[in-house]
Amino acid sequence: MNRKILQLAIPNIITNITVPLLGMVDLAILGRLEDTAFIGAIALGGTIFNFLYWGFGFLRMGTSGFTAQYYGAENNKEIIMTLIRALLIAFSASFLILALQKPIDYFSFLIFKGEADVEMFASEYFLIRVWAAPATLGLYVMYGWFLGLQNAKTPMLIAIIINILNIILNIIFVFGLGMDSDGVALATVIAQYSGFIVSIIIFFKKYKYFLNYFSYESLRKISVFKAFLNVNKDILIRTLLLLFVLSFFIAKSAEYGNVLLAVNTLLFQFFFVFSFFMDGFAFAAEALVGKYVGANDRKNLNALIKNLFKWGIGLSLSFTLIYIFQGELLLRILSDNIEIIEASKPYLFWVAFIPLVGFAAFLWDGIYIGATASKSMLIAMLLATIVVFIPAYYLSIERLGNHGLWLSLILFLFSRGIFQTLFASKAIFKSKP
Repeated sequence: MNRKILQLAIPNIITNITVPLLGMVDLAILGRLEDTAFIGAIALGGTIFNFLYWGFGFLRMGTSGFTAQYYGAENNKEIIMTLIRALLIAFSASFLILALQKPIDYFSFLIFKGEADVEMFASEYFLIRVWAAPATLGLYVMYGWFLGLQNAKTPMLIAIIINILNIILNIIFVFGLGMDSDGVALATVIAQYSGFIVSIIIFFKKYKYFLNYFSYESLRKISVFKAFLNVNKDILIRTLLLLFVLSFFIAKSAEYGNVLLAVNTLLFQFFFVFSFFMDGFAFAAEALVGKYVGANDRKNLNALIKNLFKWGIGLSLSFTLIYIFQGELLLRILSDNIEIIEASKPYLFWVAFIPLVGFAAFLWDGIYIGATASKSMLIAMLLATIVVFIPAYYLSIERLGNHGLWLSLILFLFSRGIFQTLFASKAIFKSKP
């Protein structure tokens, strides 16, 4: 079982870790420019895209869970139809985003406040990067579909290509052509379309035979689309709530000014490194849980969950030790701005709590998604957000300031894992596969 987990988890970890590493490269490049506003611009601009793109995270998660279950049931027709339906939804959503880009840009900065120069650069960043929407959402679907087929190596290959190209273009545009946040945005657009093209080429080279099971009749059935969206609406709302918490964190950071916004943005990279690393195992859980649910294999399902948590405990302890003893070194890698580094030190200890309190929530997400037990996952997120995070922030912010913001985030992560654990008895272990 551990071998099966690692065969999926390791490629997923490599795939996921490239995302925060790329974000670190963006910050490291812009962090060496004199104006700290560029770091804030990337933070605010990235927050807008988190809402736009991560809100459609169900395209990857839902596609992965359904495909894995159909794979376990050996249903080739629904395997290909799941891909087609998800791509149609992805392209429809992306074209809507492009059509509404100006209103989105305008209203985003009514919500996410920053200093004038930060908002100006962030808007410029947004209006360039938004053109990658079709490729970005299309890649969500392709990643989920490949993973549902127990193939984590292809998404890894595509992610490596995208991120290497993105980093090279960042360096060329910023240091070679004298661009700033606009160069970072343009590099992302080019890299995303390149990656999507690669995914289509791989599909036709390796999985073209699935097209033999394509059914126009099935595609025309509105009820099937509704069923797909109905199951995924819980994942969508859950994702939007998560985005609310993360975006709330950045938005409130911006109210403290450019320095503390930069501080929290840099420290938040510690969260992203751990989360994307941990999600490697969560994605493996999606694929394997879905497979065992589709095959009605309760014995392997239970053994899988036990082994996943053994890995989670070990990884969380390892990351905690790294953050405690090497946290300042990591800060200096991210930025050479002495003011920001010094301002970060009083808050650095908070990041050491993230792995210990957060690992369970990440693993349960993968398990719930693979089992398509989305309702219980949504309820856990609602409780963690409304009952824990929001009250914790407003009760602590006046007395603790920025420390209160970090305390609220830590309590949110911890409570989400607790609620999911409590619900798992009925939603996972006693549910009918």
